[in-house]
Amino acid sequence: MSVKPGWQGRFYEDFEVGDVYRSRIGRTITQADNIWFTLLTNNTNQIHFNQHYAERTEFGRPLVNSALTLAIVAGLGVADTSENGFALGWDEIKLPTPVVEGDTIYSESEVVDARESRSRPQWGIVKFRTRGIKQDGTVVIDYTRSVMVWKREHAPSLDAFPEPKANG
Repeated sequence: MSVKPGWQGRFYEDFEVGDVYRSRIGRTITQADNIWFTLLTNNTNQIHFNQHYAERTEFGRPLVNSALTLAIVAGLGVADTSENGFALGWDEIKLPTPVVEGDTIYSESEVVDARESRSRPQWGIVKFRTRGIKQDGTVVIDYTRSVMVWKREHAPSLDAFPEPKANG
């Protein structure tokens, strides 16, 4: 039997300023996603979960919670940007267009800066500009995020899959 290795994410050395990563999948946001996330986070703004209320606004229907939009767009980009690291900070989050239930969102991230960490030599710091783009090409969120990313030679072992034991 030959076990084929899967995707292991990018390491600091894999990033160059100007690189652009586009999510290979999109995510359609449902009414259930929006209501559950809004109520789970104790957001009491009825524009996210009260159809009757939302119909009386300029939007005419519920808007997707902007924190959910941020979470989905960030999540769509993890495989390409931060699978081998962790976020240090988010800057300049802009929401130019509301998202509504039924919209499908994609993520696009551009490397805008990359440098070695001064305090942790086993890491690098990569800054991305990320945009969430819905099915018609409209940008719905735009932000920058800094990520601490492992250098390949210092990363923890990726060989974490347990060896199956023989039965009997």
